[in-house]
This record gives sequence, structure tokens and C-alpha cells, in this order.
Amino acid sequence: MTRKTVRIAMNGVTGRMGYRQHLVRSILAIREQGGLDLGDGTVLWPEPILVGRREHALKALAEQHGLRLDNISTDVDAVLADPTVDIYFDAQVTSAREESIKKAIAAGKHVYTEKPTATGLEGALELARLANAAGIKHGVVQDKLFLPGLLKLKRLIDGGFFGRILSIRGEFGYWVFEGDWQQAQRPSWNYRAEDGGGIVVDMFPHWEYVLHELFGRVKSVQALTATHIPQRWDENDKPYDATADDAAYGIFELDGGAIAQINSSWAVRVNRDELVEFQVDGTEGSAVAGLRNCRVQHRSATPKPVWNPDIPATEVFRDQWQEVPDNAEFDNGFKAQWELFLKHVYADAPYQWDLLAGARGVQLAELGLKSSAEGLRLDVPEISL
Repeated sequence: MTRKTVRIAMNGVTGRMGYRQHLVRSILAIREQGGLDLGDGTVLWPEPILVGRREHALKALAEQHGLRLDNISTDVDAVLADPTVDIYFDAQVTSAREESIKKAIAAGKHVYTEKPTATGLEGALELARLANAAGIKHGVVQDKLFLPGLLKLKRLIDGGFFGRILSIRGEFGYWVFEGDWQQAQRPSWNYRAEDGGGIVVDMFPHWEYVLHELFGRVKSVQALTATHIPQRWDENDKPYDATADDAAYGIFELDGGAIAQINSSWAVRVNRDELVEFQVDGTEGSAVAGLRNCRVQHRSATPKPVWNPDIPATEVFRDQWQEVPDNAEFDNGFKAQWELFLKHVYADAPYQWDLLAGARGVQLAELGLKSSAEGLRLDVPEISL
């Protein structure tokens, strides 16, 4: 076996997602398993360079995980100028992402990034055009496709379980503490539109790729947004006005005729088995998929409910569904996609979740906000470079 060291500039790893999912559960997890075997006698060994604005926080992370202290930097330009750095990864706040990715592309680095890739569709498309012109490899995190529950759902779709799919109903969200008497679980910028916050910008890119990959391209969107909690408290315990949407209620028309309805909210208390659930109904059967689990009810086993509001329900409806077995071991979704991207860069393996796919998510968020502001159902045009 030949070990090849891959130096990856990771910008934004002091944030919750960049640290937990990308550094610890992806890159460091790949190192813990001995690297990534390409199958040709080569093992990739990822060497993260931690990039951010706070040197003391970067140093603390490096010391905590036994990483080299000379592999931390607050100077993005200097890191990008280093010819030994192969890949640039971005998990910064959205407002800072576009400019940094442009610099990485100009420096000839392969790019892997969180979403949304830019603050608007034109910016997202420009990134895709620049990356293609530069001849670099590029990818966008689309982690929910790799969740066990959605992998089981895709297995059902591919096997023809549903017959003709009629509708998809999604529920996502949880109560984010306001920050006054319990500390908020999300950073305050999420609730300020001027800082790139808002649940539409955050979640509609997810819904675009989930719907597109599993059920069909989104043809139209009709959305209603709300700021249910108008005042919150920031990391310094100071009150601030929430200027971004904290809930969105969307209807999406898909290629093939299916209709998707997805509610997204940071102001909802959970009465579901999981924080996100999708119910898919088809002519031959239905399924409810969450982060990890998936339950089905086939046409042949569908009970005959009878509406009678005058007597208590005697049926336990959840007991009438069958659990879909794992039938496989599921790795962390972020790590699984990192491995696919690394194989794409170093073994030329196929990879479809590129900056153009990321631009589709930005487009849907942009149109969702416009739909809510104008009170209209809007077509979602196909985009290309």
C-alpha cells in the first residue's frame, strides 16, 4: 500500500457543523480508520489545515485532537497560496463563503463546500462557471441523501414499492430557545436577514436536492414564511430583533406530477419520532422515513379506517406499519460524502453533487422567498451553465 497525504484547508471548523460533522466525524474519522483506500493500492491520508478568524480557538482544536500546530492559520490567502494544499473546504457563514470559494478556484484548489454556496443564484452560477473553467473538481455537501432513513426510502423507490408516487409530506424542525432564560442552540446570525440568516435560505437547498434526487425536479414553488419569534437574545445575552424567517410552509410541484408539502420551523415543539420525517404516498403503498428509520404500509395491508368522531379511536395507527430493516451498515452521512468526493478528486470516480447542483438549491430558496413576498406560485426554471 502507498499512502498519499492529502492536505485539506478547512475554513470554518470552529463552528458547530464544521467542527462536529466535517472535522471530527468525517476527516478525523477517516484518519482513525487508517485512511481512505482507493482500491488501487493507494490509501489517502487527509491532513487538515484548520482555518478561521480566532487563532486561540484553532489552537485549542489542534491540541485537543493531536493535530500539528503549524497546520492552523487565520490567513486564508496564505493557505491558498500554499502549493501543497490540494482541497479547500468551506463551512463559514454564508455571507463569507462566495468570496472565499472564488479565491480558492483562482488558486487552482479543488473545492468542497457547505451550502448555500452563495447568497443569490447569480453568484452561485458564477462559482460553478469559474470552477468548470478552471478545470478543478468541485462538490457541495448534500448530506441528507446519505441518511439511513432516506437510503431506505430510495431503496423502496428503486424497487417500485410505491407504484405511482402521489405526494410527499415533510415535517422538519424543533424549538430553538429564544436565549433569554435558556441558551439558544443555534447562533444568532441565523435569525438576522442582514447576516444571511433565515430558515428558507438554510433548509430549502436541502429540500431541493432531496426532492430532485428521490422524486423529480422541482417545477414550481409556493411558500409562506413567518418570523414567529420577533425578539431573541444573542451569545452575549443581549436582546436583538429577529429579521429573518424562522418558519416556512412550502408546496412544491415535481416532474411526474407528485406534489410535495414541507413545513420547516425553528418555532415548533416536536411530536414526531424524529426531527425530520417524510411521508410518501403512492398507489401501491406508503412510507414514513426519518433520519434513521423507515416504516411502510403496502396496499395489500392497508386497513379500512372509518371516520366516527363520536367514539374514541380504537386503533393504534402506528402499529399498522412495518419497519424497513437496515440490511446494511450505515456510516455517518457527512463522512460518506467526503469519501466519495475524495475518490472523485484522486481516482476520478463519478460525482454528481457539484456547484451547479448547489446553485439549484440557492435558486429554490430565492424563489421561495419571492413567492412568499409576492403571494404567488412561481415556476422554477431549469438552470445550466
